[in-house]
Amino acid sequence: MSTDRQGEIIRALSPVEVKRKLYLESYGCQMNFSDSEIVASILADEGFGPTSDPAQADLILLNTCSIREKAEQTIRKRLIQFRWIKKKKSGLMIGILGCMAERLKSQWLEQEKIVDLVVGPDAYRDLPDLINSVEDGRSAINVILSKEETYADINPVRLGGNAITAFVTIMRGCDNMCTFCVVPFTRGRERSRDPHSIVHECQELWKQGYKEVTLLGQNVDSYLWYGGGMKKDFSKASSIQQATAISFAGLLDLVACTLPEMRIRFSTSNPYDMSEKVLKVIARHSNICKYIHLPVQSGSTRILKKMNRRHTREQYMELIDKVRQLIPNCAISYDMIAGFCGETQENHLQTLSLMEYVRYDFGYMFAYSVRPGTPAERQLVDDVPESEKKRRLQEIVSLQQRHSYERMQGHIGKTQEVLIEGVSKKNSEYWYGRNSQNAVVVFPKESYKMGDLVKVYMDRCTSATLIGKAVSI
Repeated sequence: MSTDRQGEIIRALSPVEVKRKLYLESYGCQMNFSDSEIVASILADEGFGPTSDPAQADLILLNTCSIREKAEQTIRKRLIQFRWIKKKKSGLMIGILGCMAERLKSQWLEQEKIVDLVVGPDAYRDLPDLINSVEDGRSAINVILSKEETYADINPVRLGGNAITAFVTIMRGCDNMCTFCVVPFTRGRERSRDPHSIVHECQELWKQGYKEVTLLGQNVDSYLWYGGGMKKDFSKASSIQQATAISFAGLLDLVACTLPEMRIRFSTSNPYDMSEKVLKVIARHSNICKYIHLPVQSGSTRILKKMNRRHTREQYMELIDKVRQLIPNCAISYDMIAGFCGETQENHLQTLSLMEYVRYDFGYMFAYSVRPGTPAERQLVDDVPESEKKRRLQEIVSLQQRHSYERMQGHIGKTQEVLIEGVSKKNSEYWYGRNSQNAVVVFPKESYKMGDLVKVYMDRCTSATLIGKAVSI
């Protein structure tokens, strides 16, 4: 993270003198990174300034993820490392935030003596009081889930970013109840944010020099604003509220029209909730990037039913066909789970054949691991051997590498607009950025600067990167 830049932002946002140091690490999804920016803003008003060195911190916070077992193991190993710092520094407080905090609750205080406070995703406003409780020698835990959007009025501190791209949270929670997923239990039910506050935050980012925003939610296609409250209560809203409600298609159109020069992305979508209206909005606006992350999880209808995904293989393929029809140049990525409960070799081959049908640009693949507290843990048997999970996962990865290279080759010979986000890690004489399809592009620096939108001719590629040169048009 960029300590100097964060310090400048905090001083600009808050008149409070920086008296103590905050070290903050984020794990998991983009929502966690966005939440960390909210936490930094709340604590800036309490006199906490950022540090990149945990040994210098007065408060260490880990914003955690429960989506996979490996993420939880990483957090526990990190706490062991911090134990040595705490032994040397009197008064150091260590806190667990996010999904692991909600799922494990008081276990952290009882079993992990190193942890002083435990705060769930909807309780960050309570951090100042919880810190005071720790300093007074009392227990500090708040994991209560909210029924409303919790942080719409907070101006996030943009942590460690490039001052070019930013996350804007539009909704929280998830109602889909996939059997493998802990999100509904750690982040609660779906509730959406006032669209005017979303547009205002995007406008402020544009004024600050940001050129791209990503609209975030556990399931953005389920966004629905009718005056507040959870989506499941929409049927109880008044006839006027229902008639004037704004869906995700309406929000996306509103942001694109209000900020026609701002590049717009969004994540994450659920195939069951994605509407043709959303696809038409993407197609209509040049400033909405032509890229959709569309998790499928399995290519087998039988396994999708066990996952409670609410769409079949055939319905997913029909959605892909609709995307290709309405947005021919759209890139598509996905999530895939190998070795879910009861998955046979035939089911696995159906996953591979679905991949051949879609030919994704890139993806995120994982071997299934049981998450405590999920319906799958309670109702299903994790009966695929680990060795078989790994074998199937490797076949998925290998096939995707081939497809990624083929998709990248499709960009060669084309001139595309690229937003410069930073310096290439492999060559300091090159910029890196992304095109509309979310592909990473590197090209010689010449006279350009960060934040510029540059026309780049693509002349070669790897499976993960396009390489080109800027052109004048």
